Amino acid sequence: MTAKILSANRLIDGVSVWFSANGEWVETIQDGFIARHDEAIAALEAAGRAAQADNRVVDANLIDVEETATGIRALRLRERIRVDGPTIDYRPHPHAGAAHQAA
Repeated sequence: MTAKILSANRLIDGVSVWFSANGEWVETIQDGFIARHDEAIAALEAAGRAAQADNRVVDANLIDVEETATGIRALRLRERIRVDGPTIDYRPHPHAGAAHQAA
């Protein structure tokens, strides 16, 4: 069986969050609770439904993860992007403004 973590977006600000062992929504996947058997998976599904009903999170769903030497890693690319952020650099580059001003 593939290990799973409950992932969602916090309703108040849209930040990606993961459900922890103490029942809180945390901002790092490394602090998320890993379900390794059917009973734990069912409990996470119920926690996700309850949090959505309470309008604390949206898009609560279980994601497949693996445990590596460096920590928890989401298996799907979509979920790795949610963990690590965008795949491109959105920061302005210091030379882009100077070139634009010279023109």
